[in-house]
Amino acid sequence: MPAAGPEVTVTVTDDSTGASGSASYVATVRPPPTWTEFNVSPLSGPFGITSGPDGNIWFTENAASQIGRIAPTGAITEFPVPTAGCGPEFIAAGPDGNLWFPEYNLGRVGRVTPGGTFTEFVIPNITASPVGIASGPDGNLWFTEDIGNNIGRVTPTGTFSEFIIHTAGSNPTGIAVGPDGNMWFSESVAGKIGCITATGVILDFVIPTAASSPALIAAGPDGNVWFAEQGTNQIGRITPAGAFTEFPLSTTSGGAAGITVGPDGNMWFTESSGNLVGRITPTGAFTEFMIPTTNSEPLAIAAGPDGNLWFTEHRADRIGRITP
Repeated sequence: MPAAGPEVTVTVTDDSTGASGSASYVATVRPPPTWTEFNVSPLSGPFGITSGPDGNIWFTENAASQIGRIAPTGAITEFPVPTAGCGPEFIAAGPDGNLWFPEYNLGRVGRVTPGGTFTEFVIPNITASPVGIASGPDGNLWFTEDIGNNIGRVTPTGTFSEFIIHTAGSNPTGIAVGPDGNMWFSESVAGKIGCITATGVILDFVIPTAASSPALIAAGPDGNVWFAEQGTNQIGRITPAGAFTEFPLSTTSGGAAGITVGPDGNMWFTESSGNLVGRITPTGAFTEFMIPTTNSEPLAIAAGPDGNLWFTEHRADRIGRITP
């Protein structure tokens, strides 16, 4: 296990109250109390991950075009998607008790039951390249279209609607339901955070730091929305009214990618280039933990039903588990 890293003091600007100001905090890179890593198929490229309705963790294997299921005990089952080469990206539990995932390469959204039965639905814009997906409070699934530049909505029976994002070429990526009941999404190329109402009205907000390349996004326990800035090595926070706060990571090239709320009330995130899993409190204090396997490229992260955090190791072909 790697030794604890040096403490690094970073100054951040906190505008959560609408007033300007700064605060200092200390971030420490150190190994966490408990790591466990589970091997999946070689060259499978685990990508997205979520907690399933069946008490298991579900994940996508982008390179192998498979959907994986891992029990809290570590037992893994892998299901090949019927259409080879579909390139599943992220994954979400649906309101219908099934798992839903975008098929980036084929312009489809797939559905798999906990027993492994698949259904695939073709998006009206077949060149959309869907990426992120999340269950909405309206009982539908919402997803981002990377190349299509739309936010898509699909009902549990497979009926689609698509909503055009204002900024051309924005490349929407992550999506999550916000504390206000709207769907919030990241625009990786445009450097914006957007939100869309159930009726399709879109607003977006420019992230203060240029070239931020926001990746995944999640609602926090503090009533705000949190997101990973892959381009600037920061964790961002936005209020439902559109006020930003950005927290710099201690590493200069961590590549923040995935983010989720943990069972401890903090936000947990991955650093794909830095090979780290991090934790940030609602007030902005964070700790970063070095993954035992080097160059594993952690991507998505999710809280499991067992009180642990689970994440994909894209390059190492592993699923990781960390006890907070």
